[in-house]
Amino acid sequence: MSHAAEPTAVDHILPREKAEILAQALPYIRKYHGKTLVIKYGGNAMTDPALQQDFAEDVVLLKLVGMNPVVVHGGGPQIDEALSRLGKKGTFIQGMRVTDEETMEVVEWVLGGEVQQDIVGLINVAGGKAVGLTGRDGAMIRARKLKMVDKDDPTKEHDVGQVGEIESIDPSVVKALQDDAFIPVISPIGFGADNESYNINADLVAAKLAEVLKAEKLVLLTNTPGVLDKAGNLLTDLTARRIDELFADGTISGGMLPKISGALDAAKSGVNAVHIIDGRVPHAMLLEILTDQAYGTMIRSH
Repeated sequence: MSHAAEPTAVDHILPREKAEILAQALPYIRKYHGKTLVIKYGGNAMTDPALQQDFAEDVVLLKLVGMNPVVVHGGGPQIDEALSRLGKKGTFIQGMRVTDEETMEVVEWVLGGEVQQDIVGLINVAGGKAVGLTGRDGAMIRARKLKMVDKDDPTKEHDVGQVGEIESIDPSVVKALQDDAFIPVISPIGFGADNESYNINADLVAAKLAEVLKAEKLVLLTNTPGVLDKAGNLLTDLTARRIDELFADGTISGGMLPKISGALDAAKSGVNAVHIIDGRVPHAMLLEILTDQAYGTMIRSH
């Protein structure tokens, strides 16, 4: 598939200006050389073919300039599609997918098979060397059954089936791959004490993995521009303390809650910066990491 004949958006830029733009990336490349970036890949960036290709190119470029990207992916829409083909309808309690045994099997083959291998293929075609893993590989993600307390009645617990919370993450398999020029692509499936499988929220896996890898950055690709204030304006630079205030006054709510609480834990546990960026913007990741311009919300630890 050749793009050579198509005029690209940068054709009108003068060579000198192109050189200036590239040179601007230099301090960032120097600063993050050898550092680990954990990237949560989801939303539109994951389902739109042009954005998929942009994402794969960004990951490969970051690897080639000396950073260590680690990809954690979700796959909600793909799971829903597979379940509907089987005539099953997904049910949710407080935003969590109720996962019975049959649903868990579907989750495993959609996430650990189809979705993961699609991402691995995209990165390889873009010139990288990706390797797919689930939390079982290298005994990476140990989990236990999630106890979900009712949000209105704390004495009541919901049974959401094989949904897990993370007990511990052993990142040694990821480190071994990184050191050998590979790009790990991780499906958010953990295993329990009796070898049972658990479906785990991908944002939480990415946040916890960033902590245990002592990552420089955690990057969450989403379907929003970032964290917005009540008037709908993008908040580009936030401290952990400011985030606590936004929780308290209700500015952050709904689907952003688990994302941000995971991000906040990571920021408080030594990950230097968490970026929540708009996965609908082509090459959003490069723009956020390698330029001065903010293309999303950055949460700093202090």
